[in-house]
Amino acid sequence: MVLEMSQKERERLEWIRGVAEGRLSQVEAAHLLRLSARQVRRVLRRYEAEGDEGLVHRLRGRPSNRKIEPQVRERALSALREVYFDFGPTLAAEKLEEREGIKVSRETVRQWLVSEGLRRPRRRKVRSHTWRPRRPCWGELVQMDTSVHDWFEARGEQAVLITMIDDATSWVLMRFFEADTTKNNMTMLKMYLRRSGRPLALYADKASHFKTTRPPSLEEELEGREALTQIGRALEELGIEYVPANSPQAKGRVERSFATCQDRLVKELRLRNIAAIAQANVLLERYFIPLWNRRFARPPASAINAHRSARGFDLPAILSVQTRRTVANDYTIRHKGQLYQIQPTQIQPGLRRAKVIVEERLDGQLKIRWQGRYLKYQKIQAPTPRREADAPGAETPLGLRPPSVSAPKPSSKPGPNHPWRRPLKPDISSLHKTGHS
Repeated sequence: MVLEMSQKERERLEWIRGVAEGRLSQVEAAHLLRLSARQVRRVLRRYEAEGDEGLVHRLRGRPSNRKIEPQVRERALSALREVYFDFGPTLAAEKLEEREGIKVSRETVRQWLVSEGLRRPRRRKVRSHTWRPRRPCWGELVQMDTSVHDWFEARGEQAVLITMIDDATSWVLMRFFEADTTKNNMTMLKMYLRRSGRPLALYADKASHFKTTRPPSLEEELEGREALTQIGRALEELGIEYVPANSPQAKGRVERSFATCQDRLVKELRLRNIAAIAQANVLLERYFIPLWNRRFARPPASAINAHRSARGFDLPAILSVQTRRTVANDYTIRHKGQLYQIQPTQIQPGLRRAKVIVEERLDGQLKIRWQGRYLKYQKIQAPTPRREADAPGAETPLGLRPPSVSAPKPSSKPGPNHPWRRPLKPDISSLHKTGHS
C-alpha cells in the first residue's frame, strides 16, 4: 500500500523515528517540531501503535466540522456589502449575529471584509528591538543579507557581498556578485542548500527580493494565496519559513559580520591586489571562509542538526524566475518581447488559451511548464508591425532592395510647350479677329 504524506508529515516522521530509536529526547523533538513535549508523547504513542500511517492527519480528505456553509457565507457577504460595508469587524460580527442570525468570529468577518475590498488590512506597529538569545540548533535559523561597499577600493569592479550566517554557530557562506538581484540571491540559496541542506527558517530584511508590497493578483486571490516574491515562492516550495526583520539591528549577527568583513576582507583583497569578482570569490572559497569558520564559529548549544535534506526537490526549477503566460490560438507564447512556438508534437487538448509557467533558470535556460511537464518549443521571429513606408507603392530604401530590382526612375515635369499644357478649348476672341480681317 502506498502511503501519501505531506512534506511536513515526512519531516515529522524523521524526528519521531529519532525519538523512537533513542537518538533524540522528547524535549529536543518538541523544540524542533514546534510542539509541546506532551503532544510529542501523544504522537509517539500513535506511531508505535500504527506505524508511519499514524502520523497522517486524521482529517485528510474530510471536510472541516467548523466549515461555514456556502449559502450562509453568501448571505453574510451580501449583508456586509449592502448594510455593513463601513462597519469594523467587531461591530459587523455583532450585528450579523443580532440582526441576521449568523454567528461568526470577528476574525472571519475581518477576512471577509478584506477579501471583498471593504476594508484595508492595517499594518502592524513596529515594536522596539529586544535582545534575543541564539537559536540552540545548527540550521534552525539562518540570517541572510547583502552588503553594498567599495570592496576593491576603486581598483576594479563594483561588487556586493551576499552572506548567509547560521544564528546558532556563526558559520558563514559568502560570495561576491555584480549586484543585489533576485537571481543572485537565488544562486546564493542554491549554494547553501547543496552544502548544508534546508534550514528551518531564513531571517532576512524586507527588501523587494523577499517581501513585496503589491496586492495579490486575481489568480492569487482565487487560489487563496498572498502576494509573494520569486524568492518567497521558492522558500515556500522548499518548506523554509521566511522571518522578516523589522530593522538592521534585528539581524545583528549578519550586520556585525559585514563590519568585520569591511575591515578584514577589504585589507586581504588589497594585500593580494585582487580587484575582480572571480578572483575575490576564489579567495573567499579557499581562504577567508575556512578562516572565518575556524576562528569565529562556535559550537551550538544543542548537538542536533536541524538541516533537512534537499533531496527530491527540483532546485533548478524552484530557484528560477517564474512567470505565467497565456498560450495564444496559434500555440505561441510571448515572453519579454520574444515569441516562442510550441512544437506540434507537444500540443494536447486544453493547451490553447491555457496558462503556462515560464521558468528563467539560473544557468540561462528557458523552460515552459504546463500541468507538471515541460513543453518543447522553438524561438521564432515575431512579426513586425506594418509601417507606412511598407505600404504598396512606397519606395523601398536602396539597401533593402534585391539586386534584380532596379531603382524607380526619377519623376520629370512636362515643359511649358508640352501638349498637356495647351488649353483644351480654342481662344474664341482670336477666331473673331481672324473673321473680321
